[in-house]
Amino acid sequence: MPEKTSSRGSGAKKGAPKYQNKFAYTHNRGSKTTKKILAAPVDGLCKRCTDQVMWRKQYRKYKPLTTPKKCVACEQKKVTKAYHVLCDGCAKEKGVCAKCMDAEEIVEGHNPKTSQQRVKEQQELEQKLANMRERQRRSYLRKLRRGDIVAADVPDVCNSDDEFEYTDSEEGEDDEEGEDSDEE
Repeated sequence: MPEKTSSRGSGAKKGAPKYQNKFAYTHNRGSKTTKKILAAPVDGLCKRCTDQVMWRKQYRKYKPLTTPKKCVACEQKKVTKAYHVLCDGCAKEKGVCAKCMDAEEIVEGHNPKTSQQRVKEQQELEQKLANMRERQRRSYLRKLRRGDIVAADVPDVCNSDDEFEYTDSEEGEDDEEGEDSDEE
């Protein structure tokens, strides 16, 4: 049987691509599906499989599971993560990658933030925004909505009375009157 190779009709092998991509793929910021895909955890995999799944997520090739599928070890419908063939329990028990089932070092990481971390960050952001003037607050909220900045980029501004300068003419007059009465 002839060996399969990627070649043109004449049998000549393909060369390098004529043009390289000029810019990287960007996600549709407002898409609910994109947010769901990016929030999906990537754990229980070896380095190679983690890189593959992260590439799929980055270029919007990742397709999340809609229903659990069967684990190849225990034959129960426990696999809830896309591209995994073993459930989390079987993968940990055997000490193998849940995708390729190789006994390699499992990468711990690439997990999105927990709900407690998200709530804490949201509270910190609200605190930072509460300390800002209205014009600054609206500007930062607009930039956050557009995706130009992330919540960590919002500066922590403290508006204390020491920094604030009174510019009202009435308060200046009160101070002058108080000084006059002391002099008399």
